[in-house]
Amino acid sequence: MGAIRDRMQQDLERAGYSKGTVENYVACARQFVEHCGGRSPLKLGQDEMRAFVAKLERRKLSAQRMRQYLAALKFLYSKTLGRPDEVAWVSFPRTKRRMRGVLSGSEVARVIGAIECVTCRTMAMVCYGAGLRLDEVRHLEVTDILSDRGLLHVRAGKGGHERFAMLSPRLLTSLREYWRAARPRPPLLFASKHGAGAVQPKTLRTALREAARAANVSKHVTPHVLRHSFATHLLEMGVELRIIQQLLGHASIRSTAVYAQVTSALVKRTKSPLDVLGTVEAEILG
Repeated sequence: MGAIRDRMQQDLERAGYSKGTVENYVACARQFVEHCGGRSPLKLGQDEMRAFVAKLERRKLSAQRMRQYLAALKFLYSKTLGRPDEVAWVSFPRTKRRMRGVLSGSEVARVIGAIECVTCRTMAMVCYGAGLRLDEVRHLEVTDILSDRGLLHVRAGKGGHERFAMLSPRLLTSLREYWRAARPRPPLLFASKHGAGAVQPKTLRTALREAARAANVSKHVTPHVLRHSFATHLLEMGVELRIIQQLLGHASIRSTAVYAQVTSALVKRTKSPLDVLGTVEAEILG
């Protein structure tokens, strides 16, 4: 794609997309071009895109993954190339809202305890202990640990938004132990041992998969599952949904509300108004 790829990347960055989303969209656009024999997107149009999408559909991709490809094509043609009519036909598949995989507290402890690599173990603790996304953990800098305030400064939030996340005493202790053991190269807290830049996403995902197997946890464990578990466990501990929204960095409470559907423990603890009738507590009901 050459110059068009560079222009698309710049347009995405100017629009405030996260680094991970920029890389993802550019990769999707590159696959489209490769599917079309390497021809310039300027010489391609609706017919070629429809053929590419049909090929993706035959691969039985998830609705979420298909949305990423479609969003990348839509951005490329409507924004970077200024040809919105070429993608006017695009409709995004509806994603089914389903229960997210959540670990119990004991499962989290077993998985984290089974991670041998100190860097991966500490990254997993940040995912669960502060509810951060993988990219947010990877791009933490040494100066982002605000130990005196009990906060983590999240610079690489979704959509380019910054926020503060909780830094618990136990997580701070683990980060200090990691620092003494690994001596990471500033400015990154979790710098890759193989060249410049942050630890690759695959590194932590692989470590979690192997740790889950070693800990006899049959659930699919990923960095995002640790984040889901963080939010669900907070809700079960009685933390208000609005506070969880801020901690997760969700722009809308609707994104956070899914956790209210996940936790059966919260439902179990909630008393029915039927059981309150005829008691002192019933005064509040009028």
